[in-house]
Amino acid sequence: MNILDRFKLDGRTAIVTGGAQGIGRSYCHALAEAGARVAVVDLDQPRADEVANEIAAKGGEAIVIRADVTREDDVKRMVETVVTTWRTLTICVNNAGIGVWKDALEMQFAEWRRIMELNLDAVYLCAREAARVMAPIGYGKIINTASMSAHIVNTPQKQVAYNTSKAGVLHLTRSLAAEWAPKGIRVNSISPGYTKTLLVDKLLKTPEGQSMLPRWLERIPLGEMASPEDLQGAVCFLAASVSDYMTGADLVIDGGYCCW
Repeated sequence: MNILDRFKLDGRTAIVTGGAQGIGRSYCHALAEAGARVAVVDLDQPRADEVANEIAAKGGEAIVIRADVTREDDVKRMVETVVTTWRTLTICVNNAGIGVWKDALEMQFAEWRRIMELNLDAVYLCAREAARVMAPIGYGKIINTASMSAHIVNTPQKQVAYNTSKAGVLHLTRSLAAEWAPKGIRVNSISPGYTKTLLVDKLLKTPEGQSMLPRWLERIPLGEMASPEDLQGAVCFLAASVSDYMTGADLVIDGGYCCW
């Protein structure tokens, strides 16, 4: 095949969790523009509807699934809906997640568990259910959103639960990649650095966030935060056949932050 054709996603179907805003929204648009049919999964249905309508306006095909990906029944229904609608599932992007800045001594265990449930447990649940569809056809792409925080301890903010959950995503990715390679399922991850999303913008408007931004920027060799669009190439690359020999890998996209 022509090299550019190997980047195309025509005929493929994709799930993107946390697809209503930020990085997830950007992933939905990128996959649709590359030719995939996209299921926008989120608890915020009005925003998810907006994303699906934007994709349709560009000639793409998208559906909206309202689901809590920490609930096993919701995850099973999510995958069943995609298979019922499009008869197959070839790409699963596990992107939903949250972050909290809190001193470890002050964090309640319920807060810790909430971060683990969404950032790590849900990734396993979604990957498992997607793989149950992919394994019988002998092919599939699972792409998990980790973080540069899986590799380093960010400063000056305190985010022990977030860092730990994302490190878990990284090793979950490697473990599933090794286990599912014989089934034709590739499992990789993307580790963004500081990215300009609505949630990050909200944090940066606080006095604490405003004091941290200069310290973040001085540690980024490229001198600026990423935009969600800076991550689109990675998700399309990992979803396409051009990366079929790649599994268990993590793409760090951080403007050079982890080089120091």
